[in-house]
Amino acid sequence: MENRIETDLLGKKEVCQDVYWGIHTQRAWENFSITGYKTNISLIHALALVKKACAMANLELGYLEQLKADLICGACDDIYNGLHNDQFIVDALQGGAGTSTNMNINEVIANIAIEKMGKNKGDYNFIHPIEDVNKHQSTNDVYPTALKIAVIYKLNLLSELIAKLQGAFQAKEKEFSHIIKIARTELQDAVPITLGLEFSGFAEAFGRDRWRMFKSQERIRTVNIGGTAVGTGLTAPRDYIFLVIEKLRTLTNLGICRAENLVDNTANSDAFVEISGIIKAHAQNLVKISQDLRMLHLLKEIELPAVQAGSSIMPGKINPVIIEAIIQAGLKVIANDFLITEAVSRSTFQINEFMPLLADAILESINILINANKILTKHILQIKANEKICSEYLNKSFCLITAFVPYLGYEKATELVQEFVRLSENSNICLSDFLQDKLGKELVSKVLDPHNIVSLGYKKDE
Repeated sequence: MENRIETDLLGKKEVCQDVYWGIHTQRAWENFSITGYKTNISLIHALALVKKACAMANLELGYLEQLKADLICGACDDIYNGLHNDQFIVDALQGGAGTSTNMNINEVIANIAIEKMGKNKGDYNFIHPIEDVNKHQSTNDVYPTALKIAVIYKLNLLSELIAKLQGAFQAKEKEFSHIIKIARTELQDAVPITLGLEFSGFAEAFGRDRWRMFKSQERIRTVNIGGTAVGTGLTAPRDYIFLVIEKLRTLTNLGICRAENLVDNTANSDAFVEISGIIKAHAQNLVKISQDLRMLHLLKEIELPAVQAGSSIMPGKINPVIIEAIIQAGLKVIANDFLITEAVSRSTFQINEFMPLLADAILESINILINANKILTKHILQIKANEKICSEYLNKSFCLITAFVPYLGYEKATELVQEFVRLSENSNICLSDFLQDKLGKELVSKVLDPHNIVSLGYKKDE
C-alpha cells in the first residue's frame, strides 16, 4: 500500500496513506504490542468530547481560527459517533501515562479535518495534531478528565441495569411469597422462611448496589482539565482554563467541575480506587447470590432456565451455565480491583504513570458488570419455584419445631425434636402430621401460615 512520510523527534517514518493516525501512533503501535487488545473505545469517545470542548474554548477566546475549530469539532463528532473506531490502534497497556492514546486521537482528528479540507493526510501545515488539536492541553489533564467522563457515563448505565435486576428479584419475591421452605445457616437446616422472603434479601442487596453506584459518581465529578502537565496550568492561558470546563460541562451534560487543587487532582487517582471498591461490592453480591441460586437449583427448590445442552458426553445433562458465567464475571471484577489499586498506588510525584492500566481495568470491570446484569436479569425472570420440593424439605427438618418455641419453650421443643427423631427412625412420619398430633391442627396452621412466617417477631397475646 502507498505510504506517506512523517517526521517527529526521533526522525522520519513511513505511515500508510490510507490511515488517519500518524507517526506518533505508528511508533506506539510498534512499541506496545502487549495485550492484543486496544484502548477501550469508551475512553476514546470521551476523549473526543474533551478535545471538542478545548477547541470550542480556544475558538471563543481567539486562540483558534473559525475554520480550524469547525473542522476539529466536526472530526470530534465523527469519532464520538463511532465512525472511526478502527483508527485507534494503540495497545491498552502503554508507557507514558497515556500519551500514545492522546497522540492517537490528536492525529486522527487532525487527519480527518485535513481530508475534509481536500488535502492529503499528513499535511500538517493546515491543521497540526499538537499545535492545533492539542492546543493548551497535556496528556496529564486530558486523559484523566476523559477517563472520569467515560466512567460516569458507564456508571449511569450500570445503575439503571442494577435497578432492573433488583426489579426482577422483587417480581420473584412477590411470586414466591406463599411458598414456605426451610432456611439454611452453616449449610444446615435452620428455621422456616418463605422463598419470597429469601428472594427479597437478594433484591435488597442489589438495591444497595444501585444506590452506591449513583453516589460514587460524586468522587470523580472534579476534573483537572486546564491543569496541563502537573496541575499548574503552565502553557495554558488563564481565561482558557476557566472557560474550558464550562464547555465540557455543556457537552457532556454532566455536573463536572474543575478541581480546586489541580496539582492534587493530577497526581492522585485515589478516587478511582474508591469507585473500584464500590464496583467490587456489586461484583461480590453477584458472586454470592449466584452461588445461592446455584445451590437452590441443586436442591431443586428452584429451577433455573435451561439455555443449552450441558455435556458432550452425558445426554440430557443441563448445567446452570448462566449462573456460572456470572460468578466468573464477578471474580474478574474483584481481581481487577487489585490492579486498579496497584496502578494508583504506584504513581509517583505529580503524575500517575500507570493510568492506562487503571483505565483499562476499571472500564473493563464496568463493561463486564453491565453485560452481566443484562444477562442475569433476563435469567432471573424465568426462574420457576418447586413448591412440592420446598414442602418436602420443610416437613423432613426438625428445625421446623423452632417456630413453636415461643409457645412451648426451648426444653419442651427439644423433647419434641427428640421424640420425632426416634419415631422417624422406624417410619416415614411427616413432621407436620406429628406436630398436629402433638400440638393440634389450629396452632400448627397458625404458626406455619406464610404471613406469620414473614412477620417480624410474634405477638405476646398469641
